[in-house]
Amino acid sequence: MGKDVPRFAISGEDRRRYRDKVRRNLDVLARMLRESQFEFHRPHIGLEIELNLVDGRGEPLMRNADVLKAIADPAWATELGQFNVEVNIPPRELGGGGTGELEQEILAYIRHADQRARELGGALVMVGILPTLRQADIGEEALSANERYKLLNEQIFAARGEDLYIRIDGTERLAVHADTVLPEAACTSAQFHLQVSPDAFASYWNAAQCVSGVQVALAANSPFLFGRRLWHETRITLFEQATDTRPEELKSQGVRPRVWFGERWITSVFDLFEENTRYFPALLPLCEEEDPVATLERGDIPQLGELSLHNGTIYRWNRPIYAVVNGKPHLRVENRVLPAGPTVADMVANGAFYYGLVRMLAEEERPLWTRMSFAAAEDNLHRAARNGIDSLIYWPGYGEVPATELTLRRLLPLAHEGLDRWGVDPAKRDRLLGIIEQRCLTGRTGAQWQIDMVRLIEENEDVSRHEALRRMTNRYIELMNTNEPVHTWPVEL
Repeated sequence: MGKDVPRFAISGEDRRRYRDKVRRNLDVLARMLRESQFEFHRPHIGLEIELNLVDGRGEPLMRNADVLKAIADPAWATELGQFNVEVNIPPRELGGGGTGELEQEILAYIRHADQRARELGGALVMVGILPTLRQADIGEEALSANERYKLLNEQIFAARGEDLYIRIDGTERLAVHADTVLPEAACTSAQFHLQVSPDAFASYWNAAQCVSGVQVALAANSPFLFGRRLWHETRITLFEQATDTRPEELKSQGVRPRVWFGERWITSVFDLFEENTRYFPALLPLCEEEDPVATLERGDIPQLGELSLHNGTIYRWNRPIYAVVNGKPHLRVENRVLPAGPTVADMVANGAFYYGLVRMLAEEERPLWTRMSFAAAEDNLHRAARNGIDSLIYWPGYGEVPATELTLRRLLPLAHEGLDRWGVDPAKRDRLLGIIEQRCLTGRTGAQWQIDMVRLIEENEDVSRHEALRRMTNRYIELMNTNEPVHTWPVEL
């Protein structure tokens, strides 16, 4: 969720000063891009994983502060709800030796944290939406203690002027009102970062937008919310609705949502930051002391704190990131469409597929986005979220095609070549892309396994839906901890 901020009363003057500072930051960013201030040698990747905490029964455990204290590792942090935590995996070169070690490193982080959680009567779960979460679990008392979340909650509802109304029509139907942003805490994701040069940024961002639908179709892992079976990746529509600052009147006027796919292909990273400044009012108008112009003119690199904070409250599915690392500025594409889980092996395979595929699409002589409308790419995302691995995806040259067929015939060979270009070890490449291939051949994603298990329990046991979800969740945790990919998971009592 970003850095901590103090809680404070926000005045009109605060907002004016912040807007002016964001625009000043934007001018400095434009100058840095013109003057080639960004150094770029070999690309780095990074990963953030959001997880849920459960008790011994598989129910939400509201003790993230206690668990984080027991973990005692700065790589771990709070998330919005007290049943959430997040781990930030240190960045590494893409294609270097560190890429091959990524899976084992993530496993080490999660196993250590899970052991600490179990000492407190809990456990960690990597899943897009915790199946046992109930509507009663998302009252304001479940907000994490970090003042940022309280302030964000206040500002979203001040902007809306009314409660949230969340409606999802899936296999079953959900319609609920909420007076906090806590429904957002139900959404737990795996976010892949890719450092790119300013010149290449637009191509990589456009490519990431093109593949978002396929990514979600092959990795869906969020079929249940508040006891209802909804979309295969319910997290997508839930997140879009749970952070919406617009009442109905503003939606009708065409005001953009803060969870946003976007509306056009870009030619520069500047396009995205400029849209942020032009379309979205500040939610957290907190100014830093830094004068970015003076910092740049004395030969130092500005942090652009206001621009970055503002960017952190606009939840693009592929978000631009500006950061200063070891005194050097760099740019990243943050890919945010994927759910957490089911296993570390599955998540690393998802990452390998993504990194290989966007490399090839970004370097095509005739870019895919010159042959595909932006609306088609957005429609692919929502189709995939609704229907999962059985989705039809629009792809230039194929028309509407099953996601699995498109992947097997076209996209996996591209990802294979892309990983070769990145310099990924062939054995690692083949194992990880083999996981994606087997998902396509078996039709088994995390979402499909959850659906099948709950159906099996309900057909054979005289239990409530919540009890079926609880039993399924406990079995999910057992299989998750084997690190055997989800396509191998049995569906049996």
